[in-house]
Amino acid sequence: MGAKFDDGWSSDNKATSKSKAVEVKEPCKHNLVFAKEKRRGKVVTVIKGFYLQDSELKKLLKELKALLGCGGTIKGNTIELQGEVYSKAKDELLARGFRVKRSVKN
Repeated sequence: MGAKFDDGWSSDNKATSKSKAVEVKEPCKHNLVFAKEKRRGKVVTVIKGFYLQDSELKKLLKELKALLGCGGTIKGNTIELQGEVYSKAKDELLARGFRVKRSVKN
């Protein structure tokens, strides 16, 4: 009586793998997309389209937060910065060699 777990059955929530293959591109190959969102009445600047290792993305976020004087986080390959820091962030990323594909302003 009961389930037999040794015949190939596995739980769905335990089948995920932690390591993802990240395609790494040099800064001039990025096509970043900027967006401005409102969350709970506050403005958030969202920058999508990074192809960097996690450690490099964290380093970039830390430098941007210090330079712009704001908070921020990483979600996937997206950087979210607190406040309306669109133009300063765009200028800094362009100076570092990144390309901006388009900007979506809400």
